[in-house]
Amino acid sequence: MQLQSAKQRFEAQGLKLAAISYDSPAILKDFAGRHNIEFPLLADPNSEIIRTFNVLNTEAKGMTKGMAYPGFFYIDASGVIREKYFTPKYTDRLTANNVISKLFPELSAEVTQDIKAPHLQLTLAQSDRSVIPGGRVSLIADIELPPDVHVYSPEVQGYKPIQLTLQGPPGIELQAVVYPNSKLLYLEAIQEHVPVFEGKFRISQDLTVTPSRTVDALRAVFSKERTISITGDLKYQACDRTVCFPPTSVPVHWQLQIVPLDLKRSPKGLQHK
Repeated sequence: MQLQSAKQRFEAQGLKLAAISYDSPAILKDFAGRHNIEFPLLADPNSEIIRTFNVLNTEAKGMTKGMAYPGFFYIDASGVIREKYFTPKYTDRLTANNVISKLFPELSAEVTQDIKAPHLQLTLAQSDRSVIPGGRVSLIADIELPPDVHVYSPEVQGYKPIQLTLQGPPGIELQAVVYPNSKLLYLEAIQEHVPVFEGKFRISQDLTVTPSRTVDALRAVFSKERTISITGDLKYQACDRTVCFPPTSVPVHWQLQIVPLDLKRSPKGLQHK
């Protein structure tokens, strides 16, 4: 479902998805059939295409030797690479929907929920509703302020900034929170310029399902599908041109389905010797 959803969203932009693998064509065909993957998969058993794109992981060993760094190229309709998203480890890789949330924020809402919050509209979203161990997804807070109302950005001095703080269960690695660019607002009452957010803006934070211990890794790989909760709060102080309202803390939460890795091997006749 996750790959199919990503494919549909890219095609809505007139783009195509493709994947590179070092497996044989027969193994790729078997894998694609089991997972209903419809976009092209490229067999590259000698890593020739991987080297051409300069994404060969030269430090990979064992069964991952010859593999590419996990990631995506964003190629426009004329065939020009516009963006690239790669990570150094196969155990920390972006999902297709995560990339789409960065390229096309308006298409990123896989799951949304409206949260009651004083002085602003708050909608929580996430790039994926499910992920396998090693996958990275985006958690999103979309905020809309009324006209002439602002909140302070994190770089403000002497005021209470807006702040998203999350807590994840064991096996979840939280990346840095991403805030939008702020604007300087001149407050005539105190004759001071301060960095603020106004109107509509987005705060996001990526997380990676990365077990930190060997026992956790084994459990994540072999356990049944499970759902985890990521909780936290959004703290802010909303102000208009004349009044600052009391500081507020709004609880936030997301749910994420952890899907075990596919450990099923191809038929014996297709397996590597």
